[in-house]
Amino acid sequence: MDHVNHNWTQSFILAGFTTTGTLQPLAFLGTLCIYLLTLAGNILIIVLVQLDSGLFTPMYFFISVLSFLEVWYVSTTVPTLLHTLLHGCSPISSAVCFIQLYVFHSLGMTECYLLGVMALDRYLAICFPLHYHALMSRQVQLRLAGATWVAGFSAALVPATLTATLPFCLKEVAHYFCDLAPLMRLACVDTSWHARAHGAVIGVATGCNFVLILGLYGGILNAVLKLPSAASRAKAFSTCSSHMTMVALFYASAFTVYVGSPGSRSEGTDKLIALVYALVTPFLNPIIYSLRNKEVKEALRRVIDRIRFILREPQ
Repeated sequence: MDHVNHNWTQSFILAGFTTTGTLQPLAFLGTLCIYLLTLAGNILIIVLVQLDSGLFTPMYFFISVLSFLEVWYVSTTVPTLLHTLLHGCSPISSAVCFIQLYVFHSLGMTECYLLGVMALDRYLAICFPLHYHALMSRQVQLRLAGATWVAGFSAALVPATLTATLPFCLKEVAHYFCDLAPLMRLACVDTSWHARAHGAVIGVATGCNFVLILGLYGGILNAVLKLPSAASRAKAFSTCSSHMTMVALFYASAFTVYVGSPGSRSEGTDKLIALVYALVTPFLNPIIYSLRNKEVKEALRRVIDRIRFILREPQ
């Protein structure tokens, strides 16, 4: 790492992953393919929910909001990952670095809150089926979705601002994007207080939301077990299984990086864990949530048939 004076704030260097020989182009092509498939899958869900009336339900509305978020979430970090895989260590201006830090954490916090809203949606659908559509009206859906974005971008201001105001004496970021822990390691001052503040803000925000999700699923489990038939219980569980899988993936990796003790892990470990929630989870979202779902498959077929009919019409 290069040492500089306390006033240095011009640029950082992203170290990325160390790849050599034939592994480098393979890693680049593999990451590029996953990125493009992630964009295609999530955009497809957004289009289907907008075009097919069969998906005009609260559940699919929130899934489309999540897909929209994932498109931006993955696009915040993967381009720099691709650049470091192709060119090795890459310079990045301090302004762009801190913007990336803020946007990435804002989108991450927004996803955290959105997962809570989606759990609430399933809870109302299963526990209050007769009042579900009144409780989850279109206006309520829009307000809840908007609130997740406002809350996410507000909560991320604290850790991003605290990190951006640090004096830096080093410039090589041991990561493929600008994240909290790698940047704090470059500071000229003791950052233990900053780490505790970050952990408190992120931990309280995500922890409370996680407890809410667990409480809602406790209520769902209690209601499902009271259903009279095994078929109805299986159907209720199937509507929640995909959401529970995404919650487990997202929270397990995020808690490990941001709430665990940074000193107990090597620098390279954070990069590998970050791949789970920054690349793998957005990639799996359309697969787990929708593309294997019968309703989505039927909606895709109807949209394709409609497009074919339009194309066959005489001009």
